[in-house]
Amino acid sequence: MNSEDKGNTGQVRSRARAKSSGTPPPELGELVRVEDRLSFLYFEHCIVKREDNAITVSDSEGTIHLPAANLSVLMLGPGTDVTHQAMTVIGENGATVIWVGERGVRMYAFGKPLTHSSILLQRQASLVSNVRSRLAVARRMYQMRFLNEDVSHLTMQQLRGREGARVRQVYRRYSQETGVEWDKRTYDHEDFDQGSEINKALSAAHTCLYGIAHSVIVALGCSPGLGFVHVGHERSFVYDIADLYKAELSIPVAFETAAQMPEDIGSAVRHNMRDAVYDLSLMSRMAKDIKDLLGEEAELPDADADHVGLWDDKVGEVAAGKSYGNE
Repeated sequence: MNSEDKGNTGQVRSRARAKSSGTPPPELGELVRVEDRLSFLYFEHCIVKREDNAITVSDSEGTIHLPAANLSVLMLGPGTDVTHQAMTVIGENGATVIWVGERGVRMYAFGKPLTHSSILLQRQASLVSNVRSRLAVARRMYQMRFLNEDVSHLTMQQLRGREGARVRQVYRRYSQETGVEWDKRTYDHEDFDQGSEINKALSAAHTCLYGIAHSVIVALGCSPGLGFVHVGHERSFVYDIADLYKAELSIPVAFETAAQMPEDIGSAVRHNMRDAVYDLSLMSRMAKDIKDLLGEEAELPDADADHVGLWDDKVGEVAAGKSYGNE
């Protein structure tokens, strides 16, 4: 595809929509913003299909309809079948799908971003590629956890030590408040049932939080793999962002749920996490925090703008959609 072709991507997309059969996919401007969506829904032992721009979930008890445009994270547990058309409409609406395997083993897939702009992704890549700017972002992440202290002068080694002590203190606090016995964080993805009830609860709560973080990151057009504190994993940035909220969200929910001694700890944690995510307005907070960490929101372009430029080593960017054959 040459530069003139790239400049006409919007027209090509519109013609494709006009020629497609059935309900056309939504335009970018028609999609619900990530902070206004449902946090997550979990289903297992069911069949997920498509009906117009909605998905249907059917099991032995009946069928429910869900508008795909309002979904943020769809968690599919064991025994779930999903059709190609269902995945198509989920992807078109920018939702994240997480396949949660048997008793906690999981893997991720995701839809397309809710923006045509790559400026946040470019800024993320630029910041993470420079030691000084990467350290600055990492320090800001830790500063969000130590609100009444100045950590701008601490090294990464010192910050890791402070964070480890803080998390241990959080575990002890909620153990004392809820009466749930606490020793240490141990879990095995291959054998979920071998863990204690509180470790099962923590795993289930963190899974929900990771899914939400992954969804918001992708919806904003960022890379889940370019982390500032975590490194080397395809979800490094997911872990970076999720860690900002564990002490406020997933850890207390896990301890409070374990204290209730429910019959199904995983199901109970998911229900309580969904309520807590709503109460804390987590979706909007997470979107704002990511933008603040990567740059000022005022500098960001219109998310609906279908902008394509060409990179230039001297001026940074030149216009696409024109012929440079005479230069």
